[in-house]
Amino acid sequence: MEPGMCGRAYVLAGRLWTAISKALFAEFLATGLYVFFGVGSVLPWPVALPSVLQIAITFNLATATAVQISWKTSGAHANPAVTLAYLVGSHISLPRAVAYIAAQLAGATVGAALLYGVTPGGVRETLGVNVVHNSTSTGQAVAVELVLTLQLVLCVFASTDNRQTLGSPAAMIGTSVALGHLIGIYFTGCSMNPARSFGPAVIVGKFAVHWIFWVGPLTGAVLASLIYNFILFPDTKTVAQRLAILMGTAKVEKMVEAEPQKKDSQSNSEDTEYKECVLLSFIPFC
Repeated sequence: MEPGMCGRAYVLAGRLWTAISKALFAEFLATGLYVFFGVGSVLPWPVALPSVLQIAITFNLATATAVQISWKTSGAHANPAVTLAYLVGSHISLPRAVAYIAAQLAGATVGAALLYGVTPGGVRETLGVNVVHNSTSTGQAVAVELVLTLQLVLCVFASTDNRQTLGSPAAMIGTSVALGHLIGIYFTGCSMNPARSFGPAVIVGKFAVHWIFWVGPLTGAVLASLIYNFILFPDTKTVAQRLAILMGTAKVEKMVEAEPQKKDSQSNSEDTEYKECVLLSFIPFC
């Protein structure tokens, strides 16, 4: 390998790592804030028990804030279900999806731990852990979480699709989360976000029927992604392009192509670009 090519490859790898670090921190921070403020709104303070409307509005505002903070850095997923939907729709790579979900779960746990630490012992109780309410069966609970998450993910896609709209999606996604809470609270406490359920469950050690808040939202997210990306607004990606995105090589190649190069000749330039693309394609994160 030519020395100059190797140096440029390391520079690009460094830039890529910087972008990755910022994106993961944004997901960690956004999810942590979402859990802290959202779950904080359901705590049973004796002087003023929370109402359904108050909880819905708080989750609305928490979502809008989290999205606004992380939108330009990471795409503002803050939810493993949303990340899975983007993966199914060929919008992100598998390595990025795994890293995002890990950051989201870590952020949710830290947010829940912080909330637990600052809340008086008589108020924290179960720290807003999602449970099945009002004689709802487990099958009904899964179905409700599926539908609630389906409408959320559809809204996320519609609000962030540059073919449909421009500007920040914070307000619309926040509204979708509030809509889910207005009905979902009566069934399951309304999760729509496995990280929101995971953080408090880890802190208080309560995992009864916790699987519902993974199966329901993730299934709903997959269905929403298929509906939006393959029925409502299908794109023109080929199978090869989808595989490149899945493996994490698509954007890396674009970064290399955008990098300024000294062109002694047309053929030498193309050969160097090709070799750098091959080299950096082993960094599976786009």
